[in-house]
Amino acid sequence: MLTQNRFCLLMTLLIIVCCTSLAQAIDLEKKVIKTKLANGLTILMLDRKFSPTVSLYIRHRVGAVDEVKGQSGAAHFLEHLMFKGTPTIGTKNYASEKKLLLQIEQIGRMLDNERMKQEKTDQKLVEKLTMRLKQLQSEHRRYYIPNEIDRLYTENGGLGMNASTGQDVTTYFVSLPANKIELWARIEADRLLHPVFREFYTERDVIMEERRQSIETNPDGKLYEAFMKTAYAVHPYGVPIIGLPQDLTYLNQPAIRHMHQKYLSPENMIIAVVGDIHTQKTFKMIDQYFGRIPKSHSQPTAIPAEPPQTQERKVEVLFDANPSMIIGYHKPTAPAAEDYVFDVLETILSKGRTSRLYSKLVLQMQIADSISVHNGMPATRYPNLFAISARPRHPHTNDELQTAIFQELENIKHDPVSDRELIQAKNQLKMDYMKSLDSNSELASILSYYELLLGDYRYFSNYISQIEKVTAVDIQAAAAKYLVAENRTIAVLNKKINNNPSAGKNEK
Repeated sequence: MLTQNRFCLLMTLLIIVCCTSLAQAIDLEKKVIKTKLANGLTILMLDRKFSPTVSLYIRHRVGAVDEVKGQSGAAHFLEHLMFKGTPTIGTKNYASEKKLLLQIEQIGRMLDNERMKQEKTDQKLVEKLTMRLKQLQSEHRRYYIPNEIDRLYTENGGLGMNASTGQDVTTYFVSLPANKIELWARIEADRLLHPVFREFYTERDVIMEERRQSIETNPDGKLYEAFMKTAYAVHPYGVPIIGLPQDLTYLNQPAIRHMHQKYLSPENMIIAVVGDIHTQKTFKMIDQYFGRIPKSHSQPTAIPAEPPQTQERKVEVLFDANPSMIIGYHKPTAPAAEDYVFDVLETILSKGRTSRLYSKLVLQMQIADSISVHNGMPATRYPNLFAISARPRHPHTNDELQTAIFQELENIKHDPVSDRELIQAKNQLKMDYMKSLDSNSELASILSYYELLLGDYRYFSNYISQIEKVTAVDIQAAAAKYLVAENRTIAVLNKKINNNPSAGKNEK
């Protein structure tokens, strides 16, 4: 245990360090150069001479929420296909390959259409089309060079090349030697403007298997999907990023091309470049390659708002796994003042062994195996959730653990958090924030994310000053307003009971 003097000394040191980090953040903010291409694409550049490397992020304000109903999973599927190359990357003879790709798409569509007839499906025709598709795919392999984008980056010193699809955003990123920026610009502009959707049906099978492993046979995935579907009755945040099985099964190339057209919207793109750069030369290079993307004249898709929740929602998942639960409350998203308050409350409740929920439910009462809190589930563009995930410790039940969690939340409403808790939480957030300033890649991620979603990368440099304003009264008020039963969704996973008598005898 810390003595009072040692605690005060530690807090003083943390405040000094965090003030330094805040000054560093403000200094970084002044060095960021923000500019736009003629087509509306925003570029953020930050010159840092720590090493002769550069981190490059491309973010699209396109994600799972932007999919057409019935085509869930299209954004994630497109991300997979964007690694398959272009007419000049990943092919030995594109003129010949293109003819095969058209045949593959034609036969694949015919096969899907026949399978969609279900009980009226002609099985002989299905077998014939399946065999023909496999023949064409086998022939196509003679022309395709797999993983060539990865090879190009790796052979030129690239690290951390990857992509991610979220509810709000799709991101492509890599870190490279500083003299390889033009290679990056050529590759990324080419695959953005001229992607070739090779191995389409093979990749669809891969994604179906990914869904099976991450959701269908995974208790955590199964519980999370049920929770989100229940928490969001109207808004597409309730639809899984990987897609629904009934949509994935017949997802076709026109659906992917439609999603790709949404990528080609320069006003919804951000490029962030952080590292050892010459900003003027870097801008000209980006303009040379990405300036070719035409301006978009399409109107943004209207996303239906989630109506206010008026009563508690519950869902139970039965699965052969240990019990677990997710509890969530609807709340405003950033940059609303309440979002900062919930960041502080998240830290007070679950960050570290001395946090309220961990110390009380895991260490003292020993009724929980694990517990965590997440502010901002599942994403940031629209109002989101303050969520608590937990697993009871055997022989305790989900019901027992729920009751204990609700009691702790009631305590937050009725008794102000102590000055000590508040200071510890704020300093923890400051320390986490400070760590994010050390990495070029992390900075490029932060800058591009906030510029894209909130319209201003400076959110990151103002973050600590907003956290400092949060008071115990603010926390009580937010808890009293949002952490209430009628605004609550509860998803529980309970162990599936085998009622087969013979199964019980065999186990004995």
